[in-house]
Amino acid sequence: MEPVYKMKKSAYEKKLRELQIELVKLQEWVKAKGLRIVVIFEGRDAAGKGGAIKRITETLNPRICRVVALGVPTEREESQWYFQRYVAHLPAAGEIVLFDRSWYNRAGVDKVMGFCTEEQYDDFLRSCPSFETMLIRSGLILIKYWFSVSDEEQERRFQDRINDPARRWKISKMDLESRKRWLDYSKAKDTMFAYTDTKISPWYVVHSDIKRHARINCISHLLSMIPYEEIEHPVIELPPIEEYRGYIRPPLTEQTFVPDVALEMAKAQGKPTTEENDLDLNGDDMIE
Repeated sequence: MEPVYKMKKSAYEKKLRELQIELVKLQEWVKAKGLRIVVIFEGRDAAGKGGAIKRITETLNPRICRVVALGVPTEREESQWYFQRYVAHLPAAGEIVLFDRSWYNRAGVDKVMGFCTEEQYDDFLRSCPSFETMLIRSGLILIKYWFSVSDEEQERRFQDRINDPARRWKISKMDLESRKRWLDYSKAKDTMFAYTDTKISPWYVVHSDIKRHARINCISHLLSMIPYEEIEHPVIELPPIEEYRGYIRPPLTEQTFVPDVALEMAKAQGKPTTEENDLDLNGDDMIE
């Protein structure tokens, strides 16, 4: 058995910071050049898609880069052309859209759980490559990621979610059912790749048993897929605050403030804040 090497947290945070700065440069380039980018994130439950998406978006402008995570289709949507509700969320010029699951639901959960007919499933496999080719030929940049997680690691993550009150909501009945049907999902994924892993729109597999590695690898690859240049910006200088000119601020006693729970906790520590023992009053010196 080969040894497992894991990136240290400090190295991970440093590299992630570097990549997030590059993502900001990419965002500005996308806006300036009017590019339209779609990034699809697929994979098994608890494979790490959401964590990667969070690290991509947390330093970006949500008006430029947005996440689409659609729920169960309505009765009206079920009567539409299958791709129709996804088309409504495609980007305009200067936008990036990240699909946290996408039209590939039809090839995965719909197929395995019986939410579609065999005819609908077969039609999707035949029409999806043409649909994606049409998008790409229209000028849209489409990038597809499949997050691959082992069954052992998925089980560990499920157990962590079950035992963590802050993350228990992430476990659904559908997750448990998909866990039971691991083999069926594997077969569905293989068939999906056979039909939709095309030269014009390939799948890129991200090994995600180690979350930090998966995030670094995914973001690094994403940046490499879109040629961009840094946009030069003028130097920003903060203007001085205008004089009060007779303005009298209303008494603070007339305002209702939230209870200062944090101050009470700080006092309980018994150590007042100084420049020496508290380097960052805003809590911004570490990447979570």
